[in-house]
Amino acid sequence: MSSPSPRPRRRALRIAVVSLATLVVVLLVAGVLTGWALYGRLSENVTSDEATAAELARHAAERPERLVPDARNVLLIGSDTRAGEGNARYGRNLGGERSDTTILLHLAADRGSAVAVSLPRDLMVRVPACRERDGRGTASARFAQFNSAFSTGGPACTIRTVERMTGVRIDHHMVVDFHGFKEMVDAVDGVDMCLREPVRDKAADLDLPAGRVTLDGEQALGWVRARKSVGDGSDTARMERQQRFLGALVQKVRSDHVLYNPLRLYPVLHAATSSLTTDPGLAGLRDLYGFVREVRGIPSERILFTTVPREPYPADPDRDRLVEPAADRLFGLLRHDRPVPVTERGATGRTGAHGTLAEPTPSPSFSGTTAAEDPCA
Repeated sequence: MSSPSPRPRRRALRIAVVSLATLVVVLLVAGVLTGWALYGRLSENVTSDEATAAELARHAAERPERLVPDARNVLLIGSDTRAGEGNARYGRNLGGERSDTTILLHLAADRGSAVAVSLPRDLMVRVPACRERDGRGTASARFAQFNSAFSTGGPACTIRTVERMTGVRIDHHMVVDFHGFKEMVDAVDGVDMCLREPVRDKAADLDLPAGRVTLDGEQALGWVRARKSVGDGSDTARMERQQRFLGALVQKVRSDHVLYNPLRLYPVLHAATSSLTTDPGLAGLRDLYGFVREVRGIPSERILFTTVPREPYPADPDRDRLVEPAADRLFGLLRHDRPVPVTERGATGRTGAHGTLAEPTPSPSFSGTTAAEDPCA
């Protein structure tokens, strides 16, 4: 009996190969289209702040010089706006939209370290004459509470106030509201914190036990904003909680490998961009991702958190003022991209901008922590 002709088998093999190739092409095309759809959706989430860019351009002559070209200074602003999805539930803001939290983030030129400096909202500063938000007039220069700059003239007025106070050139800015913050925390399935005692705060909608707890978005927002029911009720304690929480958030994102897993990364990116307003230089998804990549490469122990040196304002103990010359020294280190010595809270040594614990020194340092600190330590 003759053996079967190889031609049918070759034909069947060709059909199988063509079918497989067609399936691969279909999947690739579907993936590309899906990728473009997701890319477009994320890009549309981010609001480009053209108005602030134009206003800063009007005042270009007064802005400080960028002394270290490759270093980057980003102003992170948490807005207490009641506009937008989910924000109205926090009640009316009778004082207008203000900056609830402001952090000056300095990325070293070699991207080997970063320093996040909290700027108290109650700090008394010189606010320059700023065009009002509605564009109808210009508010006079004045000595006022720091967060009033945002209420008066939005991000442009806040940036000009920070630049005048610090001499640091702001390269980029980001504004996020309550809803965006909550969504970000929920996207990483909550953040672990440790509480020394139970927290019950009706105003912040908090009812938390002592010990290790996983805060969801709503709880995290109440936790970082609470003042009267947590700690000593001061804004100092509030900013320390914010810094510890941000460090824990950085650890959570990295420990779960979110940045390396597209299936987990997309929800985080969607949450992070859904209520985000940035300068035009970061409004594109490619630019924003490039910024995230730069921060991702910095070891957690080299991401430092501190607060500008300040003390109670004599005329009103509920307000703050800068402590000099310590504040100017800190701003000078940032301007020249030099290591910032940070004394870890409760430690006797010092953590420099390169994350190494140094011996106690008589030279000034700044109280703070790092993103590598265990929030339950």
